[in-house]
Amino acid sequence: MITMKHKSQLKIYNTLSRTKEIFEPLSPPFVGMYVCGPTVYGDAHLGHGRPAITFDTVYRYLTHLGMKVRYVRNITDVGHLQGDADEGEDKIAKKAKLEQLEPMEVAQQYTDSYHRDMLALNTIKPSIEPRATGHIPEQIALVQGILKEGLAYEVNGSVYFDVLKYNETRQYGKLSGRVLEELVSGSRDLDGQSEKRNAVDFALWKNAAPEHLMKWDSPWGTGFPGWHLECTAMSSKYLGKQFDIHGGGMDLMFPHHECEIAQGNACNHQDPAKYWMHNNMITINGQKMGKSLGNFITLQELFTGKHDLLGQAYSPMTIRYFILTAHYRSTLDFSNDALRAAQKGYKKIINGLRIAKGLVFEADNDVEVDEKQAQQVEQIIANAYRAMDDDFNTAQAIGHLFNILKKINSIYTGQLNAGQLGKEVFEKMIDTFVVFVEEILGLQEEKPDHQEGLLEVLLKLYTDAKLAKNYGKVDEIRSALKTMGIIVKDMKDKIDWAYEE
Repeated sequence: MITMKHKSQLKIYNTLSRTKEIFEPLSPPFVGMYVCGPTVYGDAHLGHGRPAITFDTVYRYLTHLGMKVRYVRNITDVGHLQGDADEGEDKIAKKAKLEQLEPMEVAQQYTDSYHRDMLALNTIKPSIEPRATGHIPEQIALVQGILKEGLAYEVNGSVYFDVLKYNETRQYGKLSGRVLEELVSGSRDLDGQSEKRNAVDFALWKNAAPEHLMKWDSPWGTGFPGWHLECTAMSSKYLGKQFDIHGGGMDLMFPHHECEIAQGNACNHQDPAKYWMHNNMITINGQKMGKSLGNFITLQELFTGKHDLLGQAYSPMTIRYFILTAHYRSTLDFSNDALRAAQKGYKKIINGLRIAKGLVFEADNDVEVDEKQAQQVEQIIANAYRAMDDDFNTAQAIGHLFNILKKINSIYTGQLNAGQLGKEVFEKMIDTFVVFVEEILGLQEEKPDHQEGLLEVLLKLYTDAKLAKNYGKVDEIRSALKTMGIIVKDMKDKIDWAYEE
């Protein structure tokens, strides 16, 4: 691994304060980061891909800066009810009934497929990946603690968080900006239809009907945990009562994360996380993604191209690159045109990576360092880091990488002599490009099966045919390589190749 010294002044946009704040870990150099993972009742889709790549990049950059990160991302395998509500059927149990499987079979099947897709996207495995069903005792203990504080009540074997009581001394809604009075008035039509004292209250533990598939014994009877409770139990177990970063999609801000803050304050008397990060939503051709709209696209459908809205298959690295070309807090619109442009951009970067790794410092004796050129390179490198330090702005960082790539290509084609930069700046430029592409952005070369051996043979035949002036054979081999997505590059002193952009 290439290591580089960079003194960071990292700023993170904290949803809680609605400002960018200088990142100061609670116990440097250690960083605790909790990210809400998937509810495993279906194949991973674009909405799973964006937060996974976003927080993988956060993890990678913090690690690059020398921080020791414990990254916890959970698996929700119980308690997430239809409509994200406190009533209705468990999403996993419903799928199990439809497919005539045990709920844990469903959870395992889709956990495995999620891992497969995350591996394809080159995301690093989290340090810990706890499952909700593996932490029932911790969740029961949390409910008992909140009851002891007088901020919850039990009705018919279910336990609910008392939001109005909590709000007497604290602020429910401070993360999402919701005003409790407005929430209460907007939910009055539900009064009398529920066993809750108030419609804004949320379930900590639900009594299970006899036919309910997933249930456990508790002090209040047989039941199952509330969706919001799981994350509080698992984050506090592995990261402590307060940790550095809590991440997730913007759709989780309310009520999920809001409820986590309430639970954390109720039982631990402090906010669970110092910094709250939320990635924005994705749209498909300008529309919100949804099964009813026919634009619901899974990651596997993207990788194979098997969806009516897709003009072709898009590789995992094309998807990763595309997601990184937008700032994580901006809306991201998927379309065939945008994905094709991303495919081209990704291949430019990977062609540059191949060139960068092959370049060695060679300077003519009569070449002097061009201070202007050297300073330009130093500035571009500083700009790339400045972009990442500004709330992980990968979109701007990629723009600066292309500026570095222009310099690398100029040396590769002989327009610029490496000696004009000086050995130190040259090596810093190459190292920066490689580190950003591979370590920070997590992009990797996607090689077609058996490519290297076949390429070697075809390029040797191409070279021999050219030397023999057999131009018919030259054109034939060039055409064959193009069908593989490979372009032959005839250079002054050698023959090279690149991925077709």
